Amino acid sequence: MTQAPVALITGASRGIGRAVAMGLAQDGYQTILVGRSRRTLEQVAETICREAAQDDDLSPLVVKLDLSDVDHVDQVLGPVIQKLGRIDVLVNNAGQYIQGSLDMSCKDLERLLRVNVTAQVAVLQTVVPMMKAQGSGHIFNVASRAGKVGFEGVGGYCASKFALAGFSESLYRELVPQGIKVTTLCPGWVNTDMGVAAGCTLDAGDIIQPEDLYKTIQWLLSLSPGACVKALVLESPKSMA
Repeated sequence: MTQAPVALITGASRGIGRAVAMGLAQDGYQTILVGRSRRTLEQVAETICREAAQDDDLSPLVVKLDLSDVDHVDQVLGPVIQKLGRIDVLVNNAGQYIQGSLDMSCKDLERLLRVNVTAQVAVLQTVVPMMKAQGSGHIFNVASRAGKVGFEGVGGYCASKFALAGFSESLYRELVPQGIKVTTLCPGWVNTDMGVAAGCTLDAGDIIQPEDLYKTIQWLLSLSPGACVKALVLESPKSMA
């Protein structure tokens, strides 16, 4: 029997990560759900088992991991990846929002950079060797429109997302020749808890939905091996200032 493709999703307990995990599971992927709350991840896993009509062999794997503890990323994720023997898709989605620019404490800035950049790199350092060994894979680094455009009052967050976008572009140049696609996703306002916390005042129906990110990933995965998309910006027409 052919092994199902494997997708690892960070920040899988809610918002974009949850929507992507649900969608990929319905598409027949074995999913690895990574996040800080085991209880919430297990709820997502239960929903997938109930709604995705998967075989028991494809039940999601739940991995409790605080990605800000970068020293433990490989220690926790490495054995899971080795057990499955392959990773076809990585959705590097986990992230944090803290408001502020010059008024932000250096401690908060360091945390933003650790969660939004260093943690993503730590995950990549664990996953990419497996993709290189198999000669294939697709990495989706979820940055933000704030990784393309600087906005007033969120200099720290923008800096972290610009950094992730820059790192992703370097990886694109390095890995595409080895058969590994790298795409940076840069959504504007998304209908998530983080969007609300960041101060979005638009109606929920007027902004990007988490499922739109899954549909974007689904489309990108459907492209031929000769088609690579380096970065993609998603905007809501009511928030294009």
